[in-house]
Amino acid sequence: MRTTAQAAPGAVDPKSFRSFAEFYPFYLGEHANRTCRRLHFVGSSLALVCLALMLTMGHWGWLLAGLLCGYGFAWLGHFGFEKNRPASFSRPLYSFMGDWVMFKDLLTGRIPF
Repeated sequence: MRTTAQAAPGAVDPKSFRSFAEFYPFYLGEHANRTCRRLHFVGSSLALVCLALMLTMGHWGWLLAGLLCGYGFAWLGHFGFEKNRPASFSRPLYSFMGDWVMFKDLLTGRIPF
């Protein structure tokens, strides 16, 4: 029997989850490809750099650059390597939260980098 995280692509509707705790295993299943996870990590890291630059320099353009880095690298990972549709299209808040939990999990070694 398959768990939510192992379901066939498209078999689980991301909108069906009632909590982030239910959503996160699905989210991890959508990031099984190591290159996709690495691209997420790079994009999130660059987004943090852009946020720091925005705060220190006071230029709001860095916010746009951070969003482009974060989502650009993530979507490249999904469309180019994972071959799936990003969950951010249907669950933007849970996906945003998932990005940062996965970032932490990669940093701490809980998920293989």
